[in-house]
Amino acid sequence: MKFFQAALLDLDGTLLDSVPDLATAANAMRMELGMPPLREAVIATFVGKGVDRLVQRTLAGAQEHGDLDPALYAQGRASFYRHYHLVNGDKAVIFDGVLDGLKAMRDQGLKMAVVTNKPTEFTIPLLQRTGLAGFFAAVVCGDTCARKKPDPQPMLHACSLLGVPPERAVTIGDSINDAQAGRDAGTRVLVVPYGYNEGVDVRTLDVDGIVATLVEAAQWIGRDNSLLSPSAAH
Repeated sequence: MKFFQAALLDLDGTLLDSVPDLATAANAMRMELGMPPLREAVIATFVGKGVDRLVQRTLAGAQEHGDLDPALYAQGRASFYRHYHLVNGDKAVIFDGVLDGLKAMRDQGLKMAVVTNKPTEFTIPLLQRTGLAGFFAAVVCGDTCARKKPDPQPMLHACSLLGVPPERAVTIGDSINDAQAGRDAGTRVLVVPYGYNEGVDVRTLDVDGIVATLVEAAQWIGRDNSLLSPSAAH
């Protein structure tokens, strides 16, 4: 039996470049509230901790910010959700190597789950619109569990849904949120260098490997599966 049985994959910044849609909605929110738009590259640094944190950061125009006026936040959140529903998936692009990588993982017999901080109401339509939904046996979203990544709870829940112990799973993401959640859950961790890392260089993270594409991730898993047996992994 192969040692690795499951792959837990982040969505935004790992499978999909969704920043164009997120930035469109974020700037529509700002303009609706009388604020000037922000550059897309700036908004990209706000992605990672979920939509509500993205709204907070976009309203403040900064990653780190103090308390926001509750009324402004509530108004901004409602505006962002309304605008994002209109554009979710319009300009999102599947990153190079994702489809081939997912097919390679599927061919290895791996069970796959998406584990994202994006709310369910945006995640499911996005997976369907981009044609990725069929690859995944489970989808864990930002509102599925009581806590989001970097807490390990979503990873553990995904493993439970797949029927695979965490030590037999590999987390694949693009940021410290994925690396920390996967490590604390007891999975192996791979990161890609092309995603949304909140300004934290992936080379500084506690991971088992940095892979250029999901094809390389599939090769890493396959290589280790050919070398590792359950007895050799302890």
